Amino acid sequence: MIHRLICAATIASLSLGPHTAEAQDLAGAWRGPVTFSSGMFAGLKSLEYMYVFSAGGTMTESSNYDGVPPVTPAYGVWRKTGARTYEAKYQWFQTKAVKTSDELVKNGGFMPDGYGIITQTITLAADGNSFTSRISAAMFDNAGKAIAGGSSGTASGTRIRF
Repeated sequence: MIHRLICAATIASLSLGPHTAEAQDLAGAWRGPVTFSSGMFAGLKSLEYMYVFSAGGTMTESSNYDGVPPVTPAYGVWRKTGARTYEAKYQWFQTKAVKTSDELVKNGGFMPDGYGIITQTITLAADGNSFTSRISAAMFDNAGKAIAGGSSGTASGTRIRF
């Protein structure tokens, strides 16, 4: 009887709480600052990203600049590359910036103007509650041809919890 209680307690402690392998994984919701040191995004002040890394390897990213054209949320994939290291690749659609409200009305809204691809190499902290990363962005026109404006920098994140 005591042996069964010890086994049950051990199993319960392994399956609950922050000590599980899942809690040490990247899957989950995150928020943190992003600083681009070069390219078209280098001038952005107080840029922050919110990420959701889904257990199946897909992800969504949104920033505090998403409401300001020409940027929309981004969607992509992620994978584990080593002990506490990950790689993410995600894309967003770019919209053409307008100079006047008349131009916005005439065009019927913000028109497509290419897309961007972000790659990010992520290192998860040992406790699984924060990360640091290197980030780079490449820009493409509507035909998929690379254009000027790529950026690189750093990002970090803190896990969102109840």
